[in-house]
Amino acid sequence: MRYDDFRRSDDIEDRRDDSGGMGGGGGFGLPIGGGGLGIGTLIVLGLVSYAFGIDPRVLIGGAEILNGGGGTYQTNRAPSSAKTGAPTDAMGNMISGILGEIDDRWSEIFQASGRSYTGPKIVLFRNATSAGRCGMAQSAMGPFYCPPERRIFLDTGFFREVETRFHGCSGNACKFTSAYIIAHEAGHHIQNLLGILPRVTQLQQQAGSKAEANALQVRVELQADCLSGVWVNREEKKRPGFLESGDIDAALTTASAIGDDTLQRKATGRVVPDSFTHGSAAQRKRWFMTGYQQGTVQACNTFGAGTL
Repeated sequence: MRYDDFRRSDDIEDRRDDSGGMGGGGGFGLPIGGGGLGIGTLIVLGLVSYAFGIDPRVLIGGAEILNGGGGTYQTNRAPSSAKTGAPTDAMGNMISGILGEIDDRWSEIFQASGRSYTGPKIVLFRNATSAGRCGMAQSAMGPFYCPPERRIFLDTGFFREVETRFHGCSGNACKFTSAYIIAHEAGHHIQNLLGILPRVTQLQQQAGSKAEANALQVRVELQADCLSGVWVNREEKKRPGFLESGDIDAALTTASAIGDDTLQRKATGRVVPDSFTHGSAAQRKRWFMTGYQQGTVQACNTFGAGTL
């Protein structure tokens, strides 16, 4: 991925120099009720949440975060050492450029439909940091989008984990994988702006079973994959040549590596489709490519699709 000419966004809060400690009474409790969850389930959920998405506590405890109720989350102020603006180090510079281009393309898409667009902020951290109304962000959670804060929380070490732990990319192609991951999180922000996340939250609360609620979550995540593909489509038209050989293959490899079936098989040796929350490897690849090939938000209607 060539990103030298990307517009750098200042909507970055860099907390990587903060200690990342959990002191001062911070942190959160996992809202596990109704008899609790088995350790096997928690391991799988941990792996799935680590593969990025909405705040993973939504996967365990339902929708409390999206409407501000029911959880045991503590609001903490951001560290005083946080820096704002475009970072100057190589990793921060790349992330700032990716966010700038994501914001520009989505601004164009929203404007074309008569809507105004305000992009998400990205909080960079190491180890752990306050996520405001979403409690505490920890590196083991992977990147996630916090709807009430309209922020993406990202421990940049996750990108190395994608390459070394999940084998989702290798070499220079990992730069584009990073863009895919950030664009996926920005996809959740688009869903938030369009009112999709609050509506799905309501439906999940009304669901008659955990499997039904999980099925809704799968559609949320696959739509975010599709929306990330829409951004790549629009970016390629705006900046021909920004994609390099192997970039799309790297994104598809990453999508496959973080499919629910792949992660469950690694964690437990078996696959339980009713417990899927992000979609299978094949589904994640299919919906990213749908967005990439068609380049429209309308193509990403996972909720109207009979087959995922």
